[in-house]
Amino acid sequence: MKDISDQEVEEHLKRRNRWWAGQASVVDAATQRMAPRAYLGAVHALLTNPALRRAVVLLGPRRVGKTVLIQHLISRLLAGGVAPSHIGYVEVDHPLLHGQSLDSLVRRIEAAGGAAGDGPYYLFFDEIQYLKDWERHLKSLVDHRPDLRILVSGSAAAALKRKSTESGAGRFTDFLLPALTFSEFLSLGTDKPGIRETSPGVYMLEDIRRLNEQFVDYVNYGGYPELALSQELRGDPQRFVKSDIVDKVLLRDLPQLYGIQDIQELNALFTLLAYNTGEEVSLEALSQRSGVSKTTISRYIEYLEAAFLLQRVFRVDQSGKRYQRERAFKIYLTNPAMRTGLFGPMTPDDAGFGHLVETTLFAQRFHEDVRLNYARWGSDDCEVDLIECNAALKPSLAIEIKWSDRFIDRPGDLSGPLRFAHASGLHEAWITTRSRFARAEHDGVHLRFWPAAVLAFHFGVRAVSGRLSSFDARINGVSNDA
Repeated sequence: MKDISDQEVEEHLKRRNRWWAGQASVVDAATQRMAPRAYLGAVHALLTNPALRRAVVLLGPRRVGKTVLIQHLISRLLAGGVAPSHIGYVEVDHPLLHGQSLDSLVRRIEAAGGAAGDGPYYLFFDEIQYLKDWERHLKSLVDHRPDLRILVSGSAAAALKRKSTESGAGRFTDFLLPALTFSEFLSLGTDKPGIRETSPGVYMLEDIRRLNEQFVDYVNYGGYPELALSQELRGDPQRFVKSDIVDKVLLRDLPQLYGIQDIQELNALFTLLAYNTGEEVSLEALSQRSGVSKTTISRYIEYLEAAFLLQRVFRVDQSGKRYQRERAFKIYLTNPAMRTGLFGPMTPDDAGFGHLVETTLFAQRFHEDVRLNYARWGSDDCEVDLIECNAALKPSLAIEIKWSDRFIDRPGDLSGPLRFAHASGLHEAWITTRSRFARAEHDGVHLRFWPAAVLAFHFGVRAVSGRLSSFDARINGVSNDA
């Protein structure tokens, strides 16, 4: 029985690191056509900061552009004068590298690339979760090789984050690359965006009708860069999302990482939760419906969160306090386009489109360092869709997500936000609409009405640029300024 030879490994590394041979084109043609993610500058700053003696752990779901981001990072490093031999890239899950340790891969990269001279050396390890004990070896490299700047990436983000937290305290910096934000989606398109940022926190609304058309397009297709840019893939989104993303996670990644035996059981649960994105569910109801124990369902949901397929949001009462016994919670897909890939696209007039709007706004926010809950209380089931809490776990913002303009003329119907504001001490609540702006005062509470598409753009811009502290915005181009 033959073993993989050292020469085969070396030749593979040279093929994947074309810049060692002085090739002008670092990235392939398809990648060159893709605009860099807006987070490129932030990751580059983390990686190149000489004062930061840490490895960067790039987390994120499948097909949101982690590998492309790495290739753009390499291009930027080379353009900035870093010697080609000081940059190495490895696909950890490639069959030729099976069984290699992290230390062994570092030695092979340095030998194959002909590294010489003083550092720093930039090393990229893609899909690191398939390398046994990666976190322990990475910690050792950070401790003993100060000349190395290392970035590792992986798709099973929570599993990576758990190991990063356990083994890499003070040595790893986590960076979550989310699905494409609405603001990024607009910047990638060929059509003129319906809104643009003219200066920090100041937007020019060009055309709300066009913006809503682009928003509906984003809700259905926009979270994945490839799907957003390819009309061919849009023709069969089920194949791209279900086969290339969902099935690979459910049938390969999660079973390998967690030893799941009943894959069909897991798949059925995910399908049910995905169809009900934005809805409140309970372990009791899910167990009764599926015949699976509550303990198993809870574990499966943790696995699905680990792969960033979905996210739980927990309930608070009218004053913003968490319930001691959490019987119910909301489930959101982390990317609304996932629902299109499973069940087909929706039109803006479909009955369930409001839940997709809610999912979309959640998807712009959950990856930031904010605490998101929803409120529901009382026998009359008063509810507020999203509650943001500050570091002291006190409510700082209440957002009621509607896909309708009618509440501007009927603010008294917004009993949930109004009652929550009074009970929690908030003086303001935000309400999304379909197309109108307004401000209103009702029962001592200031109500601010935003079109959902504008708020999604605002959240996306704030998240990408890291300016969530200056959370307000001014909208030009509308008669009733928000």
